[in-house]
Amino acid sequence: MNRQAEKLCKLGATDKELAEFFDVAESTLHLWKLEHPKFSESIKKGKEIADAEVADKLYRRATGYSHPDVDIKMFEGEIVITKLTKHYPPDTAAAIFWLKNRRKDKWRDKIEHGLTDGNGNDVAPVTVFQIPDNGRRIETKAD
Repeated sequence: MNRQAEKLCKLGATDKELAEFFDVAESTLHLWKLEHPKFSESIKKGKEIADAEVADKLYRRATGYSHPDVDIKMFEGEIVITKLTKHYPPDTAAAIFWLKNRRKDKWRDKIEHGLTDGNGNDVAPVTVFQIPDNGRRIETKAD
């Protein structure tokens, strides 16, 4: 069961999908993870391997990459196999996704601006609420 769970997680299975595969409720799967540490470790290991592979592929798409390949053609009745290297340029969308997730401080869409005092020290933001007078206005001498 541990090995099967790990294999399924390497293929991207979620806890919900694991529970469906083992024909149990998701809460039962969570209980199994608590009661059987090796089962839990198998799931973690499978998910870590899958996530690492996806991260590697995303990074390669973001930065561009090359790989060996072959071109197979028919020329004058003969099969001609030519070794070559395929090049893939960096993918802008993959690069943006990578940077927004890995360098949120510099690349996120929403930039938070902090408040500082005259000396450049951070100042905590203050929320001011205005309470309606509901007709209970207090008369002052200036009125």
